[in-house]
Amino acid sequence: MDYQTLSIAIADKVATVTLNRPELRNAFNEQAIAELALAFDELGRNELVRAIVLAANGPAFCAGADLNWMKKMAGYSHSENELDAARLADMLRTIYLCPKPTVAKVQGDCYAGGMGLVAACDIVVAAEGVNFCLSEVKLGLIPATISPYVIKAMGEQAARRYFITAERFDAAAAARMGFAHEVVTMEALDTTVAGIVKSLVSNSPHAVVEAKKLVREVVGKPADEAMVLDTAQRIAAIRASDEGREGVSSFLEKRKPSWLN
Repeated sequence: MDYQTLSIAIADKVATVTLNRPELRNAFNEQAIAELALAFDELGRNELVRAIVLAANGPAFCAGADLNWMKKMAGYSHSENELDAARLADMLRTIYLCPKPTVAKVQGDCYAGGMGLVAACDIVVAAEGVNFCLSEVKLGLIPATISPYVIKAMGEQAARRYFITAERFDAAAAARMGFAHEVVTMEALDTTVAGIVKSLVSNSPHAVVEAKKLVREVVGKPADEAMVLDTAQRIAAIRASDEGREGVSSFLEKRKPSWLN
């Protein structure tokens, strides 16, 4: 597909999806939402891709909603607003549920819906000097569609503050609350992300998919009898899988596993 709001490159088993509207601070509109959903769906099913990096061109990572799109929304009926919001929610869910591991490389300021894009990714690396802001209440809105992912990422207590104050906070604060995994200098951003991606593509592709699913499906649930049975079944199934057997055999035989060949 000929993307208008994104650029996509695949090299060495890694796909890089780059927000490419720098003149608009990579704010998204209907087209960007549709293209992001399509890109992550297709890359998630691409057997040649082991990991996906979400990046951006220009000084900002993502400023949230495009102003022209917001002007259109102001004239929407209730049903039109519901349909429009559902497309955004579906795009975020597509990124969150993508079977491939995802890494957000945040090189510039990230506001409102842009924080939803980042929070939907598995790993977040931000450059020093980056600012974050959940600015919706300043406009009489709420961060509804992004809330499931942002609250998971920053925690309930931080969300209680930043959802209602719309204060800006820096990358160091994002790291303290758990929203960002690493904060590095701008000069080290590419190298840091490359190192994380190298680790991802070195691991068993099937195990990575199942480990990602494991976190999503275990978190928040009690360690009851059903959970004990479920986790036992998961490890039994992966031990018996082709990659599980190959991984153990290669370790014992002191050789590289087949997925590294």
